[in-house]
Amino acid sequence: MKRRGRVDAGARRVIYAGLAGNVLVAATKFAAAAVTSSAAMLSEAVHSAVDTSNELLLLYGERRAARPPDARHPFGYGREVYFWNFIVSLLIFVIGAGVSIYQGVTHILEAERIQNPVVSYVVLGIAALLEGGSWWVAWRELRRRRGQRGVIEVAQQTKDPSSVMVFFEDSAALIGIAIALAGTALAQALDEPRWDGAASIAIGVLLALVAGFLARETQQLLIGEGARPVLVESVARIARDEKGVAHFNGLLTIHLAPREVFAALSLDFDAGLRAAEVNDVVRSLEARIRKAHPEIVMVMVKPQSPDAFRAARERWFAPR
Repeated sequence: MKRRGRVDAGARRVIYAGLAGNVLVAATKFAAAAVTSSAAMLSEAVHSAVDTSNELLLLYGERRAARPPDARHPFGYGREVYFWNFIVSLLIFVIGAGVSIYQGVTHILEAERIQNPVVSYVVLGIAALLEGGSWWVAWRELRRRRGQRGVIEVAQQTKDPSSVMVFFEDSAALIGIAIALAGTALAQALDEPRWDGAASIAIGVLLALVAGFLARETQQLLIGEGARPVLVESVARIARDEKGVAHFNGLLTIHLAPREVFAALSLDFDAGLRAAEVNDVVRSLEARIRKAHPEIVMVMVKPQSPDAFRAARERWFAPR
């Protein structure tokens, strides 16, 4: 089976941009949190640190997924990309959201005034610029892919979640910065430090919502998701048009990796074809399918009558 990169160049560029921005932002925010004693700033620092580790895990997952097939994993390791994306979403939820909410509650119960609030404003402004640059790289890649679809629709339909993951992380980071700015400003203007703690809790809730959405979408890919309907319809059309195919019964597909699809077709061949002629039809069909859709790395054809296919399908999908 021919192997190819599990994450394309555009997605990899998005990950590297996010990593570079988050390293700088996290260091700056931790320093500012130490100077200002701001819970919201500390939550933002933890958020950026989690995002930094997330990008490293995404790159690690890509490297793991690039390993060739072996005896224990004959279809390769492509789904490691999905596994590490799922781990990233869990980290956002457990560490990012958990620490932010904990810091917020602690700060409300034991309110401490923000020291040197000007430092918070300067650091959050710098963070907004850095995160904004990373967000723009992720947005350009997402816009290239989405066509006429909405952002949520792209996130739900994508088979390569890494760039979508970074886009949502950066979006949450920018919203989190706005929340931290609002909390700092309210705490200073109203002389009520609990607003700082409330901002930290709000950042935690935001991260929990983003993490929950990303985990749900990645879980679908991790357990096995079929190819896009447009690809399925195209393969069905190619099979129906192939000379020697009497009837196209059905097609099952599954993503082995973001850009690798396994396709299994059930076909009824013309009566009177000899075994050698059936093999020629299958070779021709596979060549046409792979030319039209290079992401299909393996095609399996099962000769069946329509009745046999329907019976097998009923057995397969029968309640257990």
